[in-house]
Amino acid sequence: MSDSGSGPSAAEQKRGWFTRFLDTVEWLGNLLPHPVTLFAIFAVAVVFGSGIAAYFDVSALDPRPEGSAGRAADGVLRVVSLMNVEGLQRIIANLVTNFTNFPPLGVVLVALLGVSIAEHSGLISAAMRGLVMNASPRMVTVTVVFAGIISNTASELGYVVLIPMAAVIFHSLGRHPLAGLAAAFAGVSGGYSANLFIGTVDPLLAGFTTSAANLIDPNYTVGPEANWFFMIASTFVIAALGAFVTEKIVEPKLGKYDLSEATIDLGAQKLDRLTPKERLGLKGAGLAFLVIAILLALSIVPEWGILRHPETGLVEGSPFLRGIVVFIFVSFAIPGFIYGKIVGSMNNDKDVINAMSKSISTMGLYIVLVFFAAQFVAFFGWSNMGSVFAVKGATVLQELGLTGPLLFVLFIAMCGFVNLMLGSASAQWAITAPIFVPMLMIIGYSPEVIQAAYRIGDSVTNVITPMMSYFGLILAVAARYKKDMGLGTLIATMLPYSIIFFIGWTTLFVLWVFVFGFPVGPNAPTYYEFG
Repeated sequence: MSDSGSGPSAAEQKRGWFTRFLDTVEWLGNLLPHPVTLFAIFAVAVVFGSGIAAYFDVSALDPRPEGSAGRAADGVLRVVSLMNVEGLQRIIANLVTNFTNFPPLGVVLVALLGVSIAEHSGLISAAMRGLVMNASPRMVTVTVVFAGIISNTASELGYVVLIPMAAVIFHSLGRHPLAGLAAAFAGVSGGYSANLFIGTVDPLLAGFTTSAANLIDPNYTVGPEANWFFMIASTFVIAALGAFVTEKIVEPKLGKYDLSEATIDLGAQKLDRLTPKERLGLKGAGLAFLVIAILLALSIVPEWGILRHPETGLVEGSPFLRGIVVFIFVSFAIPGFIYGKIVGSMNNDKDVINAMSKSISTMGLYIVLVFFAAQFVAFFGWSNMGSVFAVKGATVLQELGLTGPLLFVLFIAMCGFVNLMLGSASAQWAITAPIFVPMLMIIGYSPEVIQAAYRIGDSVTNVITPMMSYFGLILAVAARYKKDMGLGTLIATMLPYSIIFFIGWTTLFVLWVFVFGFPVGPNAPTYYEFG
């Protein structure tokens, strides 16, 4: 008897539900305007919203103790209207300085200048190739994921270089190329915030966190190193989880690779191993990095270290920590130039300047975005709306009893959900930090811990959102190996990584912060106290 008239199978129903979910995410994402437009809209909305809230005298009790910086004279926080003559004058007078004094702007551009030298000289690409291609067959999966995480130091290099490379390596080992692509994609994008090194994303997020924390404490500063300890540990956890998902879930599901699925000549694909000159360049760059590390250690570890705090003699608040972006620049620029000099990709100062110029030229959109984000953050602070809403939100959370691990699990999940529709880490944090950083500070948690939690949520759903800027590129690379590769197929392949990363990384966060009480970074407190 034919079953053609029966209803859809359970598998078909599951695929139908999943497809509808993906379609909904894509539809919602497409409804959002460009992030730049979004910030412009939010800035205007704050002006009008402040006028309405001030008219109705929206206010909250100031939780800060008497005498603390920024506390309201009468102990009451009130929304200040920007929709009047004084507000208009303040906006016009400070429009430029809002932009030029915005914390993330300078630190990101300075860090990028150093990274650009290492990137354009070929150092970072050669280091990734050497790391992945020299791995033993047993260790190749975890090495690919690990290399993906490390590649985030140079932002897009992992997407452009490592992901296609991983697919070729897996195929050369007789494994499914899409498993290699998925493993690399998981490391580059799903493990976006983890790293052994402080990269360009650290000062970027720290700047937004500082601006948000200043709504409560005008003197609070969050440094680029704020989450370093936790992110080092996260690197190894994500590498292990990524390898597990690849070998135990994704690769078995993909099965044996059918060569007829390919849309390119796989026989023509090959990866060149490092040349003797490239190996010599890597040794030279490694030696330069070691010398820099020793010099920095001598300046900060001994009690007489010249980069310790000049008055207290401590590392906390020292020129070393306040100038960490300078050391990011030096640690990439010098080894990058030495590598380029040895291999011949950089010969003089003109080559260095060209490398830096090319990288800065790619930051045009970021600079435009920062201009409007800076206005939104400034307006939000001037209006007191952020502080008032933070107090009211914190009161609600306290009344509901939402504190500790449960609060942060829900916060991470919310950040992951928002990331499905707003894929830019900087854009999302610029919008959410002014709301959640003050709110959770009032409850008693430090901005450093709040930022660390955000970074988990922002990373784990990168691999399943069509809104991620490189998603189209990954789909195009995947289509080389599977002719009918579609959006849903790619997301379904990456979904196990997203789920396992969320569970594993959140568990690590809870254990790290609430069970063992480890600091998330150098001199980064877990809790915040007024006063």
